[in-house]
Amino acid sequence: MPEQTTDESTFTAGRPRHAEYVDNPVNAAMARVLDDVRREDHPGAVADYIPELAKADPEQFGIASVSVTGRSYGAGDYRTPFSIQSMSKPFVYALALQHLGADAVGERIGVEPSGEAFNAISFDQSGRPENPLINAGAIVSTSLTPGDDGAERFAHIQAGLSAFAGRDLEVDDAVYRSESGTAFRNLALAALAKSTDALRVPIEDALDPYIRQCSLLVDAHDVAVMGATLAYGGLNPITGVRVVDAAVARHTLSVMTGCGMYDRSGAWMCSVGIPAKSGVGGGIVAAAPGEYGIGVFSPPLDEAGNSARGVAVLQRLSSEFGLHLLNRPMTPVSAVESVSADPASGRVTLRVRGELDFVAVEQVVHEALSAGQAQSCTTMVLDLTDATRVSTVSAYLINQLAADIGYGVRLSITDPSGLLADPVR
Repeated sequence: MPEQTTDESTFTAGRPRHAEYVDNPVNAAMARVLDDVRREDHPGAVADYIPELAKADPEQFGIASVSVTGRSYGAGDYRTPFSIQSMSKPFVYALALQHLGADAVGERIGVEPSGEAFNAISFDQSGRPENPLINAGAIVSTSLTPGDDGAERFAHIQAGLSAFAGRDLEVDDAVYRSESGTAFRNLALAALAKSTDALRVPIEDALDPYIRQCSLLVDAHDVAVMGATLAYGGLNPITGVRVVDAAVARHTLSVMTGCGMYDRSGAWMCSVGIPAKSGVGGGIVAAAPGEYGIGVFSPPLDEAGNSARGVAVLQRLSSEFGLHLLNRPMTPVSAVESVSADPASGRVTLRVRGELDFVAVEQVVHEALSAGQAQSCTTMVLDLTDATRVSTVSAYLINQLAADIGYGVRLSITDPSGLLADPVR
């Protein structure tokens, strides 16, 4: 897809003639939202405590989305590179979880919202940083990735974040040098973590790779792919590479839900309702489990350190497109595709479809028991041909049903894809 711009000279009748409008309706919808938010007043200022970040163009504004099926969309300056900054934190945390496991990482970093700024001194009573998405916790996360020193640790992180993005990510050396020269507060936070024994490697072996990971260059599309990889249970939908296990992705998204937008995390979940993480470079990554990842880029930050227009555009998308995590249909989608009876053979066939989680399989079990009693059949066929996924609890309940459906009925299961033999959590 060609790169798009939002030059004011392209406006016609109050609406810019983005190529996305004729390219794809999804791109057109995102471009429209960008345009609407651009016209509104969302006060913000480009981060200047890192001198190199102060050079960012405050007019740049882009958005990209990638579905878990691998389809990509974009509008505005979605191919403009910028440093990933704090958006790196959940992905490095995921790499630490993958390496050590949740229990070992949990001994060193908490998962509770701090209610404070990203660079606050925030440790719990046991000496752990409150969560991995504030600077203190993120520095400890970096220390928990594999490596005997800072260089090896960063090499692992760079490879891991590149796998999340689906392409090789490089360090912006100018940002790295600028950030290294002003990292006094992060140095203090690392020293405090060292004093509480949360950090157990030399300070420089955690702080230097942390600064380097924050200096990796991405664009909004890269960020959307990274979000989609978490949304897809750790599997990159573009490359097909599994980056982390599904349990790690779920754990990471859970922390993003409660802590990803710092001291605005509660307001974010009420107004947007999608797990997310911001960065002072102007980016926001959002991930809707099982659906898509979104990357937004706009350098001016609000007082909480989040992209002002990025927050606004995601609020608009959530409201207009019904993307809130808790915005669920009032009429449940039935997992039962059809129920058909053959009185001559005493056979009833119950065909199911889609993903069978607990809610779906509860309905399937209810329908099977009801049909078995009402139809006076001797054989119930449960046809899983159109099912796409069976959870562990669903497999258990179906096997329990097969063991004793009752009413003198035998249950026969058609499972051509072997879903019951290989359920997923």
